[in-house]
Amino acid sequence: MVNSSLVTTIYVNSVQGNDANAGSRLSPFKSLTRALKASTQSTIIQLGSGTYSAASGEIFPLIIPAGVIVVGNEASKGAGIVIIGSGTYQSASFGAQNVTLLLLDDANLRGVTVTNNTPKGTGVWIESTAPTIANNTFINCAREGIFTTGTAKPAILDNVFLQNAASGLTMARNSKGEVLRNVLQKNSIGIAISDAAAPLVANNKLTENQTAIALSRDAKPVLRQNVITNNSQGGLLVNGNAFPDLGSNQDSAGNVFRDNQVFDLQNVTSGQLISVGNQLNPSKVKGAVDFLSSSIETPSQVSLGTSFYDLGGHWAAAYVEALVSKGLISGFPDGSFKPNSPITRAQYAAIIAKTFPPPSSSKASNFTDVKPDFWAASAISRAANMGFISGFPDGTFRPGQNLTKIQAIVSIVNGFKWSGGNPNVLTVYGDRAQIPSYATNAVAVATQKLLVVNYPKTEQLEPLRDITRAEVAAIIYQALVAIGQEKAIASPYIVNPDVDIPSFSDLKGHWAEAFIRGLVSMGLTTGFADGTYQPDKPMTRAQYAALVAAAFNPTAKRAAIDFTDVPKNFWAAKAIEIAASGGFVSGFSDRTFRPDQNVQRLQVIVSLVNGLALPAADSNTLVVYKDRDTIPEYAQKAVATATQQQIVVSYPDPKLLVPVREATRAEVAAMVYQALAAIQRTTAINSPYIVSHTIN
Repeated sequence: MVNSSLVTTIYVNSVQGNDANAGSRLSPFKSLTRALKASTQSTIIQLGSGTYSAASGEIFPLIIPAGVIVVGNEASKGAGIVIIGSGTYQSASFGAQNVTLLLLDDANLRGVTVTNNTPKGTGVWIESTAPTIANNTFINCAREGIFTTGTAKPAILDNVFLQNAASGLTMARNSKGEVLRNVLQKNSIGIAISDAAAPLVANNKLTENQTAIALSRDAKPVLRQNVITNNSQGGLLVNGNAFPDLGSNQDSAGNVFRDNQVFDLQNVTSGQLISVGNQLNPSKVKGAVDFLSSSIETPSQVSLGTSFYDLGGHWAAAYVEALVSKGLISGFPDGSFKPNSPITRAQYAAIIAKTFPPPSSSKASNFTDVKPDFWAASAISRAANMGFISGFPDGTFRPGQNLTKIQAIVSIVNGFKWSGGNPNVLTVYGDRAQIPSYATNAVAVATQKLLVVNYPKTEQLEPLRDITRAEVAAIIYQALVAIGQEKAIASPYIVNPDVDIPSFSDLKGHWAEAFIRGLVSMGLTTGFADGTYQPDKPMTRAQYAALVAAAFNPTAKRAAIDFTDVPKNFWAAKAIEIAASGGFVSGFSDRTFRPDQNVQRLQVIVSLVNGLALPAADSNTLVVYKDRDTIPEYAQKAVATATQQQIVVSYPDPKLLVPVREATRAEVAAMVYQALAAIQRTTAINSPYIVSHTIN
């Protein structure tokens, strides 16, 4: 059994963030620089829309450490998420360079736009490391979008290189790696490969450049299935001692050269090139080239380190490969996996029956449309007996019907008999209104257990659409992680239910927002079903008791009191008992607690001081309050103590205590948070409404 640790996600927003924040979803950092300082291996850094530049606090070059994933919006190739700037990097092989980003081993850069318009500026520099760069846009760099050198072995996948002055991509020294499915357009050179570099360059589109691909020195790239069209000079230029692999009789290259102005292929070396299975215009082939026939009719598809030709660079490739390696899922005879195709209920049942051990004995299913000789009959019976799947009210199973996302989620949760979902986590989904009422708890549980993987936008669940084969692989793998049978795979598409997820519609800009979100992040307070927090509404004594019981979990200091108006089945009965025996609350002389009565500001202050047994302060501290004469004598020591401990929060005027006024939910949250800070259970919040005994 393998226990996995939670992958940390740090959020950054150059428009709304602040580098003094916590870096959470609702309290993001402002700069990527700050997030990188806080990152550790396997951290995911999620960038919000905006421009990340020196003006927003970035210090260049930005260095993405080993194992860290920086992700913006992969679906849009980073539109609206712009990293622009430059700093000096001392390259071991090329000396001082002007660089925007430097990627270390296993770093990921996904879904951003990169520009380095500094003279001789490079967008991303890769030196003797093996990062992944996928679904980005490199535009208007003063030299090239990406430069690789040393023994670099990157995966450069599905990017756009546009209008870069020298080249879209340059690969030098002993670089290898894979360059797959990129678009290189309107660059001086699309791809420049030099020295002894020998990458795989496949399935790319190179168009409207001056020269699509230029090789020099001893470069030996493998070129497969690239489309090279409409380049103003030419397609492939081969210089020096370069010798590209353009196919063999057993491996047709399948490159397409079309409508290039001067040449499709120009060989200016002293040797002869070999071309097999490429589409060229013979009149635009210059230099010594031997055209051989292939014994293979159709070029084989090119994939990146995967078992299937259509899975290279796919967001779910790691999940699929993990299940394939365990024999739990398979592809198709043509070598494809079809990750984006739907999956039927029968196919899903077959995977479930393989993945999770069935009971030792199970009865046959009685679905009217599943005959005993149906190929998946046994798997359907096992999956149904384990509780992972069920049929329809009419007694059918409908094996050929496509499975939906919500059915898959409910299936896993029911199969493991998980319960206890927190409905607040559903606010992470922008389309939560589409979740059927019967499935809300299952989705909440699945979200909390990190089962839900949403591509390309984590906030879009799309519960009612057909689930894809890739998504099924992801959710099943995540279930194996949840039960401790597999290690976690770092992915920016796992829905991570930060405990501060609730995005209350009435908190934006509220004076107490930071305090409330702080408590929410600790799981101590929640809002209402309509998505509000109602910060300015009063709080009842029962609600207050529930909050302090959760926040401080006090040990009993006195015997529990049986309040006459708190029945055993009252929703807050246990919390009231804990808070009362812990010294935080007490009742009235008639042995009532009056749970529905609103709590006063003074009661909150006295409660926190007494419950935490804070050392008494000098009553002279009360001089900070203009209305100090309204503080009852019995409470003056407690108020002075709370003031000295910076527990008291007064809005809008910190010089006014207003002790007998009903406390709002915001005021209670603020003072409870400050009490936690006073006992060093959380970090302090800087607010002008915290009363200081040194206030002027």
